[in-house]
Amino acid sequence: MATKGNPGDNRNNKGPLSIFIVVALCGFFYILGLWQRSGFGKGDSIAVEITKHTDCSVLSDLNYETHHDNDAGTPDDVDEQVKEFKPCDDSYIDYTPCHDQARAMTFPRENMNYRERHCPPEEEKLHCLIAAPKGYSTPFPWPKSRDYVPFANAPYKSLTVEKAVQNWIQYEGNVFRFPGGGTQFPQGADAYINQLASVIPLDNGMIRTALDTGCGVASWGAYLFKKNVIAMSIAPRDSHEAQVQFALERGVPAIIGVLGTIMLPFPSGAFDMAHCSRCLIPWGANGGLYMKEVDRVLRPGGYWILSGPPINWKNNFRAWQRPENELEEEQRQIENTAKLLCWEKKHEKGEIAIWRKALNIDECGEQNTQPTICESSNSDDVWYKKMDNCVTPAKPSGAWKPFPERLNVVPTRITSGSVPHVSTQLFEDDSRLWKKHVNAYKRVNKIIDSGRYRNVMDMNAGFGSFAAALDSPKLWVMNVVPTIAEKATLGVVFERGLIGIYHDWCEAFSTYPRTYDLIHANGVFTLYKNACNAEDILLEMDRILRPEGAVIFRDQVGVLKQVKRIAKGMRWNTKMVDHEDGPLISEKVLYAVKRYWVAGDNTTST
Repeated sequence: MATKGNPGDNRNNKGPLSIFIVVALCGFFYILGLWQRSGFGKGDSIAVEITKHTDCSVLSDLNYETHHDNDAGTPDDVDEQVKEFKPCDDSYIDYTPCHDQARAMTFPRENMNYRERHCPPEEEKLHCLIAAPKGYSTPFPWPKSRDYVPFANAPYKSLTVEKAVQNWIQYEGNVFRFPGGGTQFPQGADAYINQLASVIPLDNGMIRTALDTGCGVASWGAYLFKKNVIAMSIAPRDSHEAQVQFALERGVPAIIGVLGTIMLPFPSGAFDMAHCSRCLIPWGANGGLYMKEVDRVLRPGGYWILSGPPINWKNNFRAWQRPENELEEEQRQIENTAKLLCWEKKHEKGEIAIWRKALNIDECGEQNTQPTICESSNSDDVWYKKMDNCVTPAKPSGAWKPFPERLNVVPTRITSGSVPHVSTQLFEDDSRLWKKHVNAYKRVNKIIDSGRYRNVMDMNAGFGSFAAALDSPKLWVMNVVPTIAEKATLGVVFERGLIGIYHDWCEAFSTYPRTYDLIHANGVFTLYKNACNAEDILLEMDRILRPEGAVIFRDQVGVLKQVKRIAKGMRWNTKMVDHEDGPLISEKVLYAVKRYWVAGDNTTST
């Protein structure tokens, strides 16, 4: 006999209600399959996989009856007070709230301050839905997306003219084509990367994470995936229209950003390699301030690549149309700063120079000039912090592990005690837990790792275990560690060979609209319940989510009930399910899909 509190003993006693629930769920995932369309145009065979593979025998074992505050499994048609959000004006189609061009022009231009984050005050925030442009299509699956982007998704032709001779981008019919060229590699990124690989070990897994400053359309990062290297590409929103948007449409990690007056939103010792190809950053200026910031985010033993002016200026000053003495002084400043930072020049040929950061301070030897050491006790406290002209001491660093081995070994930051109150056991338990959670997600949405979702975001990444469990060449994950999180764990994320960023979800993310295919939000709304409005966070999620993109929320049932109500007014469809361990667990999972609709369209796809 089944007893209260042990519902599992009653699983064979399926009445009409259970049968009805199974049928309803199968119908829901049939509709979900129709929404989740991909490829050029608004549908292809990948989309229907979620319908074909939805395992109703698994779903039938989930209990969708009411548990915990009369919430989990609440049918979508229950009468609730729902606030309907209207579309924003079509002029906001590519709105980037914290990088708005009009607002930027009100800030000083000195040291690129005006190109940094400047978010709108509360009274200027939009409370409407950003529309997709007419004709918007789900991007091509990777790797085709690396080379082709539907024109309607980012209808800006200026770069095809401005960068025509540099092979950045070409307009062909109804698509943009990216030949893989760049200002410094007009013969293609592959040849350029192979040249770098003659100096830097790019083929054995030792170099995994890279930073590309002034990335253009991110062809360097796009082609590094062949080497199993993942690059974080950054570029400002400036006269090179939509370069970061193009990068993300291609399926390449990128953020709007600039080396200006504040620190980069990354932990110290994060990247294995940093790169600048004709990025126009004044590296020698301000006492080498920007080189010192690169040094901060570069791991001991990491590489810095500078391609273009002023390297080999004696042979190129005429082509660059710049005075010899100006270029000579610029290179002198760079060389002096590199020496101060204890970087060893490993290579200089043509217009490419490569330096390597010392593995430890003992490699430096005696120097005539000693650098000023930063006084901050927490070099990972970087959010809106002013960039200081000092050198950040290196974090404890064990022997480098190749990728993918480093994905699952306990990071040195944990074994050395650099992350307070985090033990090896806690890290290993977290990894096992997220493997279990991700397996449960895949039982519900079986196209998660099919190639349908390329750009994935984890809004509260912790140790990066969601991304590690999801690891696949078909996708990448932007691991966001909230600035108000109890533990600053982003350094652990990078040490695992993943990428990410610090961010405060009370503000807009540094990206264009419609740039992520799948968003994972674990405990985000509980974390921010006393910090800012849940409605604002959800509207920002809607802004950065593609039409027909998906969201997975994991949180307490009462919190998800509020989220579900707001989402219904945002043209999202939702379904709440029990925790994989059963209905008595107060934590639930809410699946959501953003409907397809475009500017000027008052209807949505069904």
